[in-house]
Amino acid sequence: MKARLSHLLVLGTALCAPLAHADFYLVVPSANPQTTLTQKEAVDLFMGRNRAFRNGDPAQVYDLPRDTAMHADFYQRLTGLGPAQVNSFWARLLFSGQTMPPQPVVDEAAMIETLKRNTKAIGWLRKDPADKQLRILLVLKESN
Repeated sequence: MKARLSHLLVLGTALCAPLAHADFYLVVPSANPQTTLTQKEAVDLFMGRNRAFRNGDPAQVYDLPRDTAMHADFYQRLTGLGPAQVNSFWARLLFSGQTMPPQPVVDEAAMIETLKRNTKAIGWLRKDPADKQLRILLVLKESN
């Protein structure tokens, strides 16, 4: 009985693992002149340290919903910080009035539509966007 239970747990973990972790895609509209982004540049944009792309054009940063495992996973992979650390960071910045966090959108479909309408926008997606109106600047790979 114990062996059967452990086999089911291993199988369940193996089946759920691909759903729990995947790559993240940092995306801009294809009309945006930015063609690449380093991870440091992405951290600076998404953590409010910089409000412009490398070429000096202003960046409008959009975020998927907070308080989700996907959001926590994205910021962990991007910054190396856990959700409590990211929330604490933003609380300090908001209290000091220095900057505002990325603008939230409700889901990935809304993110895609927001990015397509605004050439200064940058956001992130869980799936590789097939839409030719979007360009991937950086992929945060799953680490095994």
